[in-house]
Amino acid sequence: MDRPEIILAPGPTPIPPEVYLAQGSPLVYHRGPGFGRMLREVTEGLQRLYRTGSDVLIFTSSGTGGLESAIANCFSPEDPVLVPLAGYFAERFAKIARAYGLDVRTIDYEWGQAVKAADVAAALAKAPAKAVLLTQSETSTGVVHDIELIAQAAKDAGAMVVVDAVSSLGAVPFDFDGWGIDVAISGSQKALSASPGLAFAAISEAAWAAQAEATNPRFYFDWTSYKQSYGLKDPESPWTPAISVVQGLQAALRLYYQDGPEAAYARHRLLSRAIKEGIRALGLDLFGEDPERAWTVTAIRAPEGIDADRICATVRADDGIILAPGQGPLKGKVFRIGHLGYYDRLDMIRGLAAVELALDKLGYPVKRGAAVAAAEDVFASAE
Repeated sequence: MDRPEIILAPGPTPIPPEVYLAQGSPLVYHRGPGFGRMLREVTEGLQRLYRTGSDVLIFTSSGTGGLESAIANCFSPEDPVLVPLAGYFAERFAKIARAYGLDVRTIDYEWGQAVKAADVAAALAKAPAKAVLLTQSETSTGVVHDIELIAQAAKDAGAMVVVDAVSSLGAVPFDFDGWGIDVAISGSQKALSASPGLAFAAISEAAWAAQAEATNPRFYFDWTSYKQSYGLKDPESPWTPAISVVQGLQAALRLYYQDGPEAAYARHRLLSRAIKEGIRALGLDLFGEDPERAWTVTAIRAPEGIDADRICATVRADDGIILAPGQGPLKGKVFRIGHLGYYDRLDMIRGLAAVELALDKLGYPVKRGAAVAAAEDVFASAE
């Protein structure tokens, strides 16, 4: 019998029924009061999540499009930017900057290491930069970087701070105004549990000032067009948006705020603990520095002699559960379990049971039920 696959990768995440229903409801015309009210509500919900009074703009694109919007709007060719490279998505951010002709300088880390504020301070002291491009949750390695400390080092050196918060916003704390962030990008398909298709940018006054002087070409992602459209009596997008996804995001934000950010953070932390204790109970090692900070995804070293991709393939073939394989230099060495968004404790237990069965099938000595029992202990202790 064919059954829907279960996604336990770090996005896109499962979607609540209320969001499906909202997306399947009749479209709201995007030039008029109905859409204007919806756009205003969604924008205010995102401002609350970012913890900012600054502008938040919404684009019909992936999170990568949101990152490109930051590069296109804030910079000119040959502007120097510093990018700490500690994983796949930091490298993507650097590639976008290079594509726009920026002078990209890097701090190179081994994948799995955490970016250090002291390293950023030292690099900026040696060679000042217009901005530092950061990734909060590096989903390729499972590391959540300390953006608050790193941003302070950048601001002390007079640099703007641009943050990829695509897989972190809503799952781990973020304080746009309190941390002095200039631009932060996120997306609909991660912790908020809406469909893929929308990116958001929170933009400081300093970033708007940089945008006024920047000469990089831009059209679709021109922030000025969005701000002008948002300023109408009935706010709208300058271009036809993914209306149904906006409707779904409105429903997702309403669900999120039924309990609020603090409850969401606590839930993500609890699910993360359960997965990590379950994996440890199997005798496997976690990958990445300070894994207890990683509330969005857990990266796991495959046992010696077993290719991590085979673990993912076996879990998918036998149990219809999608785990994330390693990327780049971690391919075949690491697999990842996502726990951000619309999940509960039974989802985690099911995923751990599938990993147990796959490892046993692949010849790794498994004490059956060990991972599940360890996760249950975490959940029981939290009650």
